[in-house]
Amino acid sequence: MPWPSDSNPKMNQERTHELHRLLRAYAAGALSWHELQQRGFSDYVQVLAGLGELGLRPPIAAMAGPNVEARLRGRALLRRLLRERPSS
Repeated sequence: MPWPSDSNPKMNQERTHELHRLLRAYAAGALSWHELQQRGFSDYVQVLAGLGELGLRPPIAAMAGPNVEARLRGRALLRRLLRERPSS
């Protein structure tokens, strides 16, 4: 887990600052999930929690590359399911 322990407050503050810097770079699209993994994040839930703590959102992936059609189908499915859900 990338978040610091309570053993060394100064080191913890520096590590927390570094993690926040990485998360801000990820939210801005300057780092990939793979790069975050290389820097100590092992679980995407940690990334989502950290982004939420900072009031940030995950970056929106560019609509390019080999998975575009699958992503478009997935979005269409989600939109259809949201339209069809029972109203409360």
